[in-house]
Amino acid sequence: MRRLTQPRRTGLLAFNGAALAALFLTSCFTAAADGAPPAPAPPASTPPAANTPSFWDPNRTPEKPDVSGLRQIRFLTEDDYPPFNFLLSDGQVAGFNIDLARAICVELDTACTIQRRRWDLLVPALNDNSGDAIIASLAINDETRKQVDFSGPYMLTPGRFAMQADTTLKSASPAALADRPVAVVAGSRHEAFLQAFYPRSTLVTFETPALARSALKNGRVQATFGDAIALSYWLNGAEAAGCCVFRDGPFTDPKYFGEGVGIAVKKGNAPLRRALDYALSRLAQRGVFAELYLKYFPVGPF
Repeated sequence: MRRLTQPRRTGLLAFNGAALAALFLTSCFTAAADGAPPAPAPPASTPPAANTPSFWDPNRTPEKPDVSGLRQIRFLTEDDYPPFNFLLSDGQVAGFNIDLARAICVELDTACTIQRRRWDLLVPALNDNSGDAIIASLAINDETRKQVDFSGPYMLTPGRFAMQADTTLKSASPAALADRPVAVVAGSRHEAFLQAFYPRSTLVTFETPALARSALKNGRVQATFGDAIALSYWLNGAEAAGCCVFRDGPFTDPKYFGEGVGIAVKKGNAPLRRALDYALSRLAQRGVFAELYLKYFPVGPF
């Protein structure tokens, strides 16, 4: 299952519960297909006072489906991907996905259970009817669509630049970073994006994101480009020690950064999928989604 979901989730960074509590913490850009520098995306439906992403048209709510036969939703999740899913000290699972699942059940006025499974057992558990929906930051892509159906996306993994806080560079445009050293993980989607749209930058490649971040902190490069979710943790954590800040972005071209993550249901379960889409849209319109986002990402990746 892990092979079929690359990128597996919205990002990949592990923290224990204590670290998560200390580390809790969006101008979107897309890349033009003709090789021109990334251009601003159309205005998002994002409240100006709260920098939260929105994935739903604020002027359109899906028609409310008939949920009279929906007695409960048995959500399946995992527990090792904070802040989306993690274990509390008492052994209970918590996180953004968990709170979102519960909010969906309140919106649909239905009972809700949440079951933990190993990552590789989530889809088998769905398909053997041990659960009704997977809410575990499962990436929407061609491979996962062969196994499950999805709600609309409720989160993306944008790419972003980080620079030292005292940099004299005022932007992360291709012109500003021309002939500048930029750290990036070798062979990553982020490197491919820079090669396409920042051809004049000097790419300094590393084996891991941690090494790329360290090169920025130590002044070996003038910027690093990578997964905005992982970078947001680092920027707000003890390891970065306030060295660096985001500059411009986020960049969200699905060719490079994927289609986001959605709630998975069994193939052909259109009634539940429609109910989930309706609930997600309503939660966005009522501000509940924004509240949850700010709870877990007060200084977020967008």
